[in-house]
Amino acid sequence: MRYGESFRVALEALRVNRLRSALTMFGVVIGVAAVVVLVAIGSGARDLVESEIEGLGSNIIFVAPGQLGIGSPPSISRMRLEDVSYLGRVVGDESRIAVALNSGQTVRAGRNQTYSSIVGANQNLRNVFDRPVRRGRYLSETDVDTRRRVVVLGSDIARELFGDVDPVGRQIAIGGGTRFRVVGVFETVGQTFGQTRDTEVHIPVTTAQRMFGVTRIDYLAIRAPSSDAIPRLQRQVVDALETRYRGEQFTAITQTQLLGTIGTVLSALTGVLAAIAAISLLVGGVGVSNIMLVGVRERTREIGLRKALGARQRDILTQFLAEAVMLTTLGGVAGILLGAGASLTISAVSPVPASITWWSPVLAFAVSAAVGVFFGVVPARRAGRLDPVIALRTE
Repeated sequence: MRYGESFRVALEALRVNRLRSALTMFGVVIGVAAVVVLVAIGSGARDLVESEIEGLGSNIIFVAPGQLGIGSPPSISRMRLEDVSYLGRVVGDESRIAVALNSGQTVRAGRNQTYSSIVGANQNLRNVFDRPVRRGRYLSETDVDTRRRVVVLGSDIARELFGDVDPVGRQIAIGGGTRFRVVGVFETVGQTFGQTRDTEVHIPVTTAQRMFGVTRIDYLAIRAPSSDAIPRLQRQVVDALETRYRGEQFTAITQTQLLGTIGTVLSALTGVLAAIAAISLLVGGVGVSNIMLVGVRERTREIGLRKALGARQRDILTQFLAEAVMLTTLGGVAGILLGAGASLTISAVSPVPASITWWSPVLAFAVSAAVGVFFGVVPARRAGRLDPVIALRTE
């Protein structure tokens, strides 16, 4: 029997038992769709994180206490605002060093109030992170030196507190009721790591230290003059801080290093999700094998008649193997379409990102076809080995 004839007979056998074939394919469809969806979500999350890190600005070095890394415990910062002047001699330009002290507080204006991320910053933060101001101005060196109670609002906070009214020159209350005068409103910038930066409220870092009762800063951010200068600057900054704070450890990390670390973790996570989803493909393969064994038993007389008419063992094996491969292949195509549709729907109606990569449908289709071959071999071999005389006697 030719291969084309084998596939034609296999297709006819599947058509005759349409309901059973559809139910058998269902496990493969779900498995393939799960692989496509989970890989799309993992890839989308990786793309989102990479774009958000890149959106922070170019050539930025983040300096923080302790050893930064996945699973590393947080360290209490001993860095002070005076470190800006100290590191300015290392960097060569103090204006390229930004500091931040973060907290969360309630912000009120009249009857309107909301919860916001309060960022105590110096005058350099806007330029280091490229945060354009839509109205008014940003914090000045005088604001920081004199601990002025002035504030720059994120676009969402400004809208929630003041609506369509220009907030510049008006007052808000932060925390327990400390009054601040609005001097500027940021341009809309969107989200970073799933949190919108448009709900931030920036106040002078010295004012924040007095309000929170601390003298530290949480981290430093340095804009390197060029990409080539980054490795040298990292070593110099870390050495300078570890010399200043004996016994303390510091880390200077760039966007590229952040992307590498996070990308590795997210890629591993995507692989784990795909492996978990592939388990359902194995379950579907077991179902295919089970149904094919039932089919061999039901068609024993047909197999005996074919062999009596001259069909070889190889012909019978090819026919049943073709049925198994056809079941899983059709299920794979349906699963890819279902998975792609589900991924696009998830990406459109939820904050969960989904990015369909070319290799996940190809891999899922290849695996589904391989499942058909693997789980179809045993039923096909059993059919091919049947004795024609015994098979014709079977009721």
